[in-house]
Formats: sequence, structure tokens, C-alpha cells
Amino acid sequence: MSNIIQILLEEHRNIDKLLLVLERELDVFDRSEEPDYEIFQAVIQYFQDYPENCHHPKEDMVFEKLKARDAAAADRVGDAEADHRVETLRLRRLVEAVEDILAGREFLRQTFHDVVHEFIAHQRQHMDKEERLLFPAAIKGLRPEDWADIDARLNDRKDPLFNGVIETKFQALQRTILRWEQETETSRVKPSRVQI
Repeated sequence: MSNIIQILLEEHRNIDKLLLVLERELDVFDRSEEPDYEIFQAVIQYFQDYPENCHHPKEDMVFEKLKARDAAAADRVGDAEADHRVETLRLRRLVEAVEDILAGREFLRQTFHDVVHEFIAHQRQHMDKEERLLFPAAIKGLRPEDWADIDARLNDRKDPLFNGVIETKFQALQRTILRWEQETETSRVKPSRVQI
């Protein structure tokens, strides 16, 4: 088996850290205080950059192989590629909401809350679905040649926020995440449901 599942699980943990950042900023907003919109923008930029262009295509490759190898298992998972397209639309709504706020356009507080909250909730539901259904089905159903083909097609691009060499545009976001992790002793990241 490829280590792709382990990579995807680690990327899910990283994505969840960013969802926690959004939750904290949304809490500030909900208290009628001024959230850090630069942090909102950095999280959005990260989602546009890495999950959209690297993480989701990896999952799509795994799903593609699963469909070819075990159509019934793929049917139980649902349409992972369509789910990713829906996530792209939710991200676009989040981008527009933040842009509207920053441009001073009239925007209901509840609408902004709903857009951000929906993005966070659906990202978590989506990752949970992949961890409960897609990854275990792939582990069970794919053959060594499937994993080898996936490995050969993988983009070797590193995560611009969590790989140790942080891109400049994400340095403030990383400092924020590290500060919040240090402030919180209890682990906020749920354990994986996938057995490897």
C-alpha cells in the first residue's frame, strides 16, 4: 500500500487546524468585535492554493482507482469528485463574504456567520466521510499496482504551511496557529478513524 493515505490523513489534521483558526475568528466576529481579516484571507489563500490544487486531486486519484477496482465500494462512498466541486463553491462563497466585509458593502452579520460556519462544518463533514468511507475502502480494495500508479502520478509539491519551509505569505498564519496550540493544553484534533 502507498503512504498516500497517511499523507491525506496528515493533511486532514492540518486542514482541521485551519478550521479551528476560522472558528476562533468567527467567535470574535460573533461577539461584535473585529476579527483578524488578514488571518481570514490567509486561511482562504491556503485553501485556494493547497487543498484545491494538491490535496483534492490526490483524493480524486484514489477515488478514480477505487471506482475502477470496486464500483460497489465507490458507490457507497458517493461522488468524491462532485463533493470537491461543492467544496470549491463553498470556498468561493467564503471569499466573497470576506471581500464584501472588507469592501464595506452592506452585509448582514448573520449571513457572514452562516457562510463561515457552513464552510467549517461542511469541510469537517467531508473529511469525516473520506476517513470513514473512502480511505478504508481504498485500503481494502486497491491492489499494489494501483498504489504504485497513484504514487507515480503524485505531485511532489510540499504543503506551503505545514512542511517546515513556510512560504512567506503564510508565516503570520503559522505563528497564530502555533500560539493558539501553545495556549491550549488539551488536544482539539480528533483521532483518525482510519486503520492503516
